[in-house]
Amino acid sequence: MKVILKEDMENLGNFGDAVKVADGYARNYLIPRGLAVEASEGSLKQFESQKEARTKKISKQKGDAEMLAGEISLLQLDFQRKAGEDDKLFGSVTSMDIESALGGKGYRIDRKNILLPEPIKTLGVFTVSVRLHPEVKAEFKVSVGKE
Repeated sequence: MKVILKEDMENLGNFGDAVKVADGYARNYLIPRGLAVEASEGSLKQFESQKEARTKKISKQKGDAEMLAGEISLLQLDFQRKAGEDDKLFGSVTSMDIESALGGKGYRIDRKNILLPEPIKTLGVFTVSVRLHPEVKAEFKVSVGKE
């Protein structure tokens, strides 16, 4: 069955692409979940115009994300935590802590977009990445000091 994708799907295609998939996959998964519609002449023309509008919207979002990345890259967040003799923290600095600190500075970034492989458990200065757009990432400094 030939369907038109309504969202970008990894290993299948991007928004507006007409792809051929198994009938059961289309009827039981893609179409009921609103991820695709059955391909026809009318729907192909409709998705072409929607694809152009979506491309413009995505390029604007990417431009906004690049501007925000420039601002965020100048940031340094400071945290004060209790620490032991080996400069190990009693606890840690997590992506939730970083999210709330960014919120305090006026940046609304979801913690799922903060790329912190594991919580910070020692004193020091660390570089943390944040995903602002699928193609735009920014890095900023996080400083953890002794309380």
